[in-house]
Amino acid sequence: MDKLSEIMDYKRREVAPRIRVIHDAELQRFYDMAKHQPSFLEAISKPDELCVIAEVKRRSPSAGMISDESLNAVDQARQYYNAGADALSILTDGPSFGGSIKDLWEVVDFLNDHRRPIPCLRKDFMVHPIQVVEAAEAGARAILIIVRALTDDEISMLYNTANAAGLDSIFEIHEEAELEKALRHNPRIIGVNNRDLKRFITDIGISEYIIPQIPDDIVRISESGFWNGEDAARAKAIGTDCLLVGESLMKSDDPESLINEFKHA
Repeated sequence: MDKLSEIMDYKRREVAPRIRVIHDAELQRFYDMAKHQPSFLEAISKPDELCVIAEVKRRSPSAGMISDESLNAVDQARQYYNAGADALSILTDGPSFGGSIKDLWEVVDFLNDHRRPIPCLRKDFMVHPIQVVEAAEAGARAILIIVRALTDDEISMLYNTANAAGLDSIFEIHEEAELEKALRHNPRIIGVNNRDLKRFITDIGISEYIIPQIPDDIVRISESGFWNGEDAARAKAIGTDCLLVGESLMKSDDPESLINEFKHA
């Protein structure tokens, strides 16, 4: 079993006890609340500007321990906010990434206390609409849909639930065939993960191949593998609208300067 399949397997077991009926009125309430919150889609679609989604994560299967397990998510988010990150990605998976839904709640609370609220992505392995509800409850403005790991029916359920709750969805792909699968669902945002989630090998060349094939009316994110301005410039040159960056920012002694370097590549 490859690592992604292993993660999806335990995620389905983890979510199963929390599954319940989701009522339309509940989703409508989230949708109405979303009208007064920052739009994730708008935050990462700025003409002629390379946007940055800065990620909070303590560890990963590929990198192992990235930071101390006691890292305060709000302290990290504060650095990203001060640097002008356009949006944040909060890892809420525990077993593989050391995150929790509590991190998301706390970061959103912190952001809501500031004049320039920026939106958060709930970064997790989504398998059931109840996770979308949890994301909305915590104040997330977007969810992740990993195309490779889900059936078309599962993708539709997650996407429809997110839309009904007023959340955006990032359709994450890694291969050309996954792009074709994603496009069947009319996504507004596609993220190309430069890290192969089966083998956890990272190559920015994946984005250089796939992003030019994504229609121009879709926001294009390149994810993983960015360590300096040169890396960011490679992505910008092929039409990337936004970078999702985690490990290099978490390991940096000066994440604020690094975000500025990415944004001005």
